[in-house]
Amino acid sequence: MPDSAAALAPLLDTLRRAPDVEADNLSASDATDRLLLDAAAEALDTQPQARVLVIGDTHGALTLGVSELGATDVAVWQDPLVAELSLDANARRWVAAGGREPTYRHIALDPAEFAGFDLVLMQLPRSLSLLDALAGFVAAGAHPATRLVAGARVKHMDLSMTRVLERHFASVHASLARQKSRLLFAEGPRAGTATPAVQLVEQSQVDLGGSDPALVPLTICAFPGGFAGASLDIGTRVLLPHVAPAARAAVERATAQQRQARAIDLGCGTGVLAAVLARASTELEVIATDQMRTAAASTEATIAANGLAEHVAVIRDNLLDAQPDASADLVVCNPPFHVGAAVHTGIAEAMFASAARVLRPGGQLLVVFNSHLRYRPTLQRVVGPTEQLDRDAKFTVTQTTRR
Repeated sequence: MPDSAAALAPLLDTLRRAPDVEADNLSASDATDRLLLDAAAEALDTQPQARVLVIGDTHGALTLGVSELGATDVAVWQDPLVAELSLDANARRWVAAGGREPTYRHIALDPAEFAGFDLVLMQLPRSLSLLDALAGFVAAGAHPATRLVAGARVKHMDLSMTRVLERHFASVHASLARQKSRLLFAEGPRAGTATPAVQLVEQSQVDLGGSDPALVPLTICAFPGGFAGASLDIGTRVLLPHVAPAARAAVERATAQQRQARAIDLGCGTGVLAAVLARASTELEVIATDQMRTAAASTEATIAANGLAEHVAVIRDNLLDAQPDASADLVVCNPPFHVGAAVHTGIAEAMFASAARVLRPGGQLLVVFNSHLRYRPTLQRVVGPTEQLDRDAKFTVTQTTRR
């Protein structure tokens, strides 16, 4: 494969992660991006008019890179909203620096929008179920010469990824590793392997435990890639007993001030906390927000399956950017402690700051986190006085009152 690094170095040097978390150990492009771009350069040398689909671009290196290499018909699917925003910001930055005007379009998780591409570049997702769905979409709408090239860091790859791709393509082989990254090349799309859209959602009935009426069994729905799937993750289970009491307390505070009570499930995942909030009080306006397409879709399905659609609004948002200042009485959150594959607390701290902005004075932030992370000093500094409600060897639950 040709080495496109020199040609694309000016572009890659301009890339930034913002509005994603910025840190010394986090970069806007990596060795996997460069390997994928080398493969793209080779393909575009022989087929300059190739239609290109990019899947899982983290901050724009792949999408802007193939455009810089000459591709004029580029579509991109990204699960996180912050990845879309970062791509668009980097495109503007590159044009302002004198680079080529990129031509690309964002597409939805819709089989029809994955059809008809000549070359597909994919940053391999960690979720095998999501990989299965995405590869199925590509294969279902492919022509015989369509080629999928997927890459990841070697330490995050295993044979199960190859087996998933082999369900959808007749030939799958791996490249040699370079800079601790490797590619999988998939060719010969198999017909009829895509999971029908109506069957993409996993669903299960889950006992939430406890005697509170808000904790009766819940139907949890999950699209491929959703955290914990259609099950109850153990952190949420620790948080659940505290959610309904906090919701009712929020309603009491709002009622005393003669206004509508409002609660937000920040990082809603599959919507379990949003559903419990809605069950806790019909007087509570509930908003569920997550930056992931798959999470927002999962929450919408969970809320609908439990007959709560009239009580919960689901929004795809970066943190709480769409919410006004001082507009909520309660925020509940089970924050992640990973940024991509890296362990990093920056995203949780950003979530706390976003909640602080949106909470009314006297409003409360209810959080569960891994006990070893010791977020309490951060919560006290960023939001306000913090008390511990529960703790065990793995998880801590805190309640913080907005100053």
